[in-house]
Formats: sequence, C-alpha cells, structure tokens
Amino acid sequence: MNDDIELLVERDADSLAAAVADQLVSSIAALQAQGHVPSIVLTGGTIAGSVHRMVAARSDDRVDWTRVELFWGDERFVPADSGERNERQAREALLDHVGVDASRVHPMPADDGTVSLETAAAAYADEVRDRGFDIVMLGVGPDGHVASLFPGKPSLTVVDHDTIAEADSPKPPPSRISLTFAALNRGREVWLLVSGEGKADAVASAIGTGDVTATPAAGVRGTEQTLWMLDEGAASRLPPDMR
Repeated sequence: MNDDIELLVERDADSLAAAVADQLVSSIAALQAQGHVPSIVLTGGTIAGSVHRMVAARSDDRVDWTRVELFWGDERFVPADSGERNERQAREALLDHVGVDASRVHPMPADDGTVSLETAAAAYADEVRDRGFDIVMLGVGPDGHVASLFPGKPSLTVVDHDTIAEADSPKPPPSRISLTFAALNRGREVWLLVSGEGKADAVASAIGTGDVTATPAAGVRGTEQTLWMLDEGAASRLPPDMR
C-alpha cells in the first residue's frame, strides 16, 4: 500500500455510512471553529445517500450550514428535475433539511435544452477555477471509476482543465460533467467511500497497483490526506495485514 493512503474499515454499509457522517460533521465543525468556511465536494450513489441522511439527522449547533461551500465531483447532464441528478439526491436527503445558504451551493449545470454539454462543463470549470477544497468525497465503481472518470477514457490524461464533458459514459446516462484529476487533487482531504464485495477488486487494484488507466480511483490524492473508507466487503480483496 502507498504510504500516503489511510484505511478505515467498518463492518457493513450502515456502519460505514455512520462513520463517514460522524467524521464529516466533526470535520466541518472543527474547520468552522477555526473561523474557516469549509469547502466540500459531494458525491452521489447509494452510500452517499445514506451518508447524507445520517448527516441531516446529526445536524445540531455544531455546524452552521449557512457557512459551508458545497460542490459536486460529477453530475449527470439531464434535466434539473430528474431523479438521476446527484444534486437532487443531495438536496432531498440533506440540503433541504439543514438550512444551507443557496449562494454557497454550487451545482453542476443541468440540461435545460439551451446549452451544450461542452458549454455546461466549461461553465463549471469557471465556477471552480483556482479553488481548493477541504474535503472531496468520491464513490468508486466496480470498474474503478471515480466521479465520471472511466477506465481507458481520454479524460484520464486531462491536466489543463478542471472539468470534462463526458458524452459517452459506459454507465447510463451517457452525458455527464466531471471534475478532472487536476481539480479533485486540490482537495486537502480526499475520502473514497466504498461499500460491497462487488467493488473489492477495484479497491484492491487502486490501492495495490496504482494503474490509473485501468483503475481511475488510483489517480486521486489529497494534498494532506487520502482516506479509503470501506466496509468489510469492499476491503475483502486487500491483504489481511492491510484490513
């Protein structure tokens, strides 16, 4: 295992989501106690939905949600009211319940029929240009993808843009906007949230071989911390001394 990677392994998906929620609330509270406005990159997916609900349930006076900047690592380029939007999932599970400041919520553009996917991606690049992030949360697919950076795609080698327009995602829907490694790796802390034995091979590949072309999750690193947060199923292909 690379020396700069840390592991947290929980018993199952529920335990993992609870641990992530606790750590997120504690981290945001600590940053705000230092007078900082935390900048968080949210992710989508099943485990993210559980985390969002648990964070909402834990919201108390430790966190001032009007003083949190929120971004997304990727988004499906579909209409704003689509249930496939990561933004909609986050709003319904978390943001609508904690009193966020709308001006500090930075969703990726939706498909409103007036702009192209490429124009929308460029607009979000302007939104995040020169920004660092305190915490970047990412899911990992069974194929090892993170955000909408998929194995073998040209987007894996983009170093001069903060976003890419992915028009042919191997996972539907095909049209997506994603942050690139250049943007994701400006995160002070990167948390990779992975649940289930079906993703165990991808986890082992990303942590063990570091082959970004085959397993894009190997390409993300926090400037201060890279934390893989797993349940026992997702960790099951790692060597025993690493679990």
